[in-house]
Amino acid sequence: MAYWLIKSEPGAYSWDQLRKEGRTVWSGIRNYAARLNLRAMKLGDEIFFYHSNEGLNIVGIARVCRTAYPDPTAEGKDWVAVDVEPVRSLKKPVSLEQVKSDQRLRKMELVRIGRLSVSKVTPAEWKAVLELGGSLPGKNEAHIIG
Repeated sequence: MAYWLIKSEPGAYSWDQLRKEGRTVWSGIRNYAARLNLRAMKLGDEIFFYHSNEGLNIVGIARVCRTAYPDPTAEGKDWVAVDVEPVRSLKKPVSLEQVKSDQRLRKMELVRIGRLSVSKVTPAEWKAVLELGGSLPGKNEAHIIG
């Protein structure tokens, strides 16, 4: 399994909207590096949901539930979309300031390539963010939407 981070302005599409809808098409991405990341996503990969511009927080965990297919909002077939579904909210949002100040996350693409809307997250970064968000699952804790 791979880990990712997707960004959305809460006014355009929020974590709460994804939770309410239960699934969405992640479309409209028009950056070449982000497109490569969308194409690399596999079914079941987990994704941090990040509120950009307003809030600047990682707020939840989503999952890829449909892999890359032609973006229905694009002209032509060069751009792709994936479908994502919510898994669970972080117990505490993790701010961009926290990410930038944590030495374990200094090389995270969110910090290094701040304008990238779909970025890779390493397993060590994933664990560190979960820890900061008070959301490391226990041994018997199932992933629950919440």
